[in-house]
Amino acid sequence: MAAMVAASACGPKNVSKTTGQAYNNPKWGGFANPSYRGQETGPGLVLVEGGSFTMGSTEKDLQFDNNNAERTVTVNSFYMDEVEVSNLQYREYVYWLMRTYISYPEVYQRALPDSLCWRSKLAFNEPFVEYYFRHPSYKDYPVVGVNWQQASEFAQWRTERVNETILDREGIIKYDVVTDANDDNTFHTRTYLAGQYDFIKKGKKPLSDFSKKKKKDQKRFKVNMEDGIFLPEYRLPTEAEWEYAAQANIGDVNFNNVEQKKIYGWNDYTIRIKEEKEKDRGKIRLNAMVGKGDFGGVAGGPLNDAGFVPTTVYSYWPNAYGLYNMEGNVAEWTMDVYRPLSQEDFDAFMPFRGNVYKTLVLDQYGVIEQKDSLGRLQYRDVTERENVNRRNYKKSDNIGFKDEENYNNGDMTYEYGVTSLVNNKARVYKGASWNDRVYWASPGTRRFLDEKQSQSNLGFRCAMIRIGSPVGNSKKKYNGLPSSGIDKKTKRRK
Repeated sequence: MAAMVAASACGPKNVSKTTGQAYNNPKWGGFANPSYRGQETGPGLVLVEGGSFTMGSTEKDLQFDNNNAERTVTVNSFYMDEVEVSNLQYREYVYWLMRTYISYPEVYQRALPDSLCWRSKLAFNEPFVEYYFRHPSYKDYPVVGVNWQQASEFAQWRTERVNETILDREGIIKYDVVTDANDDNTFHTRTYLAGQYDFIKKGKKPLSDFSKKKKKDQKRFKVNMEDGIFLPEYRLPTEAEWEYAAQANIGDVNFNNVEQKKIYGWNDYTIRIKEEKEKDRGKIRLNAMVGKGDFGGVAGGPLNDAGFVPTTVYSYWPNAYGLYNMEGNVAEWTMDVYRPLSQEDFDAFMPFRGNVYKTLVLDQYGVIEQKDSLGRLQYRDVTERENVNRRNYKKSDNIGFKDEENYNNGDMTYEYGVTSLVNNKARVYKGASWNDRVYWASPGTRRFLDEKQSQSNLGFRCAMIRIGSPVGNSKKKYNGLPSSGIDKKTKRRK
């Protein structure tokens, strides 16, 4: 047996263990098996190594909502923005929309934050209405006044811009956004993969096409999913991912046990630093309302958190994952649709409520319909007829799964004639903000808001799934396995 293993380990490289035929070889048809070093880290992201954790309340239920019962769940490794999305980043986004969708100015108008969210009947907040989003003094402050739908659109736009940048960086295509992007001629990853992107300018470093026998013909300017060049989609984090990242238990694990149950994302029960260096002792760890009417402290005190409104996105100290302001500054949108009993209904792995399954729009011949006026592929809801033999789901809309007995026309009815605000448009947001008491800084607390509404204390950050090894592309080992899961000496998985 040992001899067989050794022979296999020392055999020809890049040869099929199914047929013995060589990969990347025109003689055998040119089936491609490109080298792959692992998913690269996208701009602005840090890796959050996944695992199991106790999701739910770590504080008293002061509002008696009974909506965050404790439960152990597991999340896959994922990436999350190091900081909240800033005004500068969002201004870059709306500028791109204004410059690109010339024939559709409503796209730009629809994406603008609601600056009027700063207004209050008994406060003079007009300066923030006028200056907060556009003045350079606030460019590195978190964007607010963005609703859930706008935040989701920003994340999708970011996916497309990052992937087109990768194509240009790798020299596969030559891209000039000023001359090549307008209206429906804009890059969308899924449109490109489906072969609907028809204005490619060839770059200087094409990929190899081993299906062609002559070397001069072995050039490919079309990237496929199997090449591993594109990044997965940027998106909002799920509620479970956000809470897991905010708890930041990675620094408190010993022999697969979490040593201390934390109220916040740090190892203490107060919001002031006690045991760090002398220069930091006594400082506030987050931007929140420390006491009734106390938003930033007393002048000359010095100011306790120095944040009367949101502060810059790199304020205070990062948690164990390297994420800033997970506890305060602004509350943050998540992907999830709100239900009071989500923790009881969730799957134990990758918990999430909000799935609506869709499929591509095809013509009668099974060919993809033309892209829409903004250059995107068109999708429709799947039908129960299409899923008649499927066991894992039947319907397209699964948001109301497990509460259908109380579900009527999108509203949750708890007693005859009484309808609550909880419906399929209610989205979960997490964390405390500059305008909240510290109670909301506990990761297990949860609130909700209609997906079309926005607030002056509510922002967002993006996330992305980690594909492949959960520990990233580092050389550290878990259970004898390096991050790739393959032993470098034997080229085999242990």
